[in-house]
Amino acid sequence: MSSTVYIETSIIGYLTSRPSRDLITAANQRLTHDWWNEHRENFDIFISQFVIDECAVGDAIAIKERLEMISDIRQLDVTEAVEDFAEVLVQQVPLPQKAEVDALHIAIATVHGMAHLLTWNCTHIANAILRPQIEAICRTYDYEPPTICTPQELMEV
Repeated sequence: MSSTVYIETSIIGYLTSRPSRDLITAANQRLTHDWWNEHRENFDIFISQFVIDECAVGDAIAIKERLEMISDIRQLDVTEAVEDFAEVLVQQVPLPQKAEVDALHIAIATVHGMAHLLTWNCTHIANAILRPQIEAICRTYDYEPPTICTPQELMEV
């Protein structure tokens, strides 16, 4: 069985957006495309309703492209355990209320036992300061946390 990966919305955004003029963002977009085209097949990938909801906001053409990109990806169920654990993360990490959806991404990947959570959200998810706190809270609640990482970190050598 392949390793499991929960794809957070920023990955889909980087895959479908126009190349950025910002060099770092452009490089991250390229890395995301490389992972998607050359490494994705090595993993069982999943999304959630949270990803679908976020992809369904904004410009109509962009929405269509994002939703087409994720149409064949299996969805994880949003359960009461997911919602409860997200609230724990908001309160105990602590994450700001505006980061509630970020907590939901972490919670759904954790509760469903994903091996990895793939994201470019380095503010509230793939954050070196917050990651140890997130992992400790997961373990306190008897969950094994996913490895939170960017596409660059999930490329096999």
